[in-house]
Amino acid sequence: MNDVIIIGGSFAGLAAALQLGRARRKVTVLDTGLPRNRFADHSHGLLGHDHKPPLEILAEARQQLARYPTVRLVNARAESISGAIDDFSVLTGDGESLKARRLILSYGVADQMPDVPGFAESWGSSIVPCPYCDGFEVAGRHWGLVWSGPQSHTYVRLYHDWTDTLTVLANGHEIPPDIRADLARRGIPVVDGRVTEIAQHEDRSATVKLDTGPNIAVDIVFAHPRNKPSARLHESLGLATVDTPLGIALKVDERRETSMPGVYAAGDLANPLMASVTLAISHGATAGISAQQSMLV
Repeated sequence: MNDVIIIGGSFAGLAAALQLGRARRKVTVLDTGLPRNRFADHSHGLLGHDHKPPLEILAEARQQLARYPTVRLVNARAESISGAIDDFSVLTGDGESLKARRLILSYGVADQMPDVPGFAESWGSSIVPCPYCDGFEVAGRHWGLVWSGPQSHTYVRLYHDWTDTLTVLANGHEIPPDIRADLARRGIPVVDGRVTEIAQHEDRSATVKLDTGPNIAVDIVFAHPRNKPSARLHESLGLATVDTPLGIALKVDERRETSMPGVYAAGDLANPLMASVTLAISHGATAGISAQQSMLV
């Protein structure tokens, strides 16, 4: 029997595996090889790895885990999970049945691309969601923000640290008069109409086409499509969730334990505040240590 099965082998899952491996706990990591940030050319803001391709960082992490004989990395999808603390069962897509005393769920979320030509193709290059991840590289240039709801007003204030040139694309949303007045006070134009196409260019700039009015040329587009968990395994265990403006996240305590004893969660799947590689690694390490300490006798 495994001490811990980790479902999802990106930054959070591998960080958990590292802590458990160093504690000589028997661990199996199940991973499909499809991390959320695989569309990004570089990962930014990660101490010691700034501006490195995320897939390169993950590959290096897997090589480092080879030092730990109790850690097993398996390229497989978890199809189902069941059981309770000290007796969890996981069935993989390859038909392997695994047992574990604890589970760590770190299978992340999948961004739901809108049905707009060019949007999915531009994701991670001309269209990005996070200024902390990509803002420095396009600082001082013309940004476009696709409005997604009340939270977008916060983004407007946040982006001011990177650029003074911002255009809001309402994309069919009703922006309240008081918020429009605040945007006008800040000198931020609002372009009404729905986005019908994104045409990206080689330098990461983009032309945004609308169903009304002229096209809008910007140097980068910031957008926040809704997301959903990359798997539904948490549903079979009845784990508690929290609602966020962009989707749902698993509810965890300060030790990263979910509403079911013995089940922990880390990474974007359990972070309702901000997607970040740094936070994913921190939360993954916390989940791994917490799972290990929960098994002490």
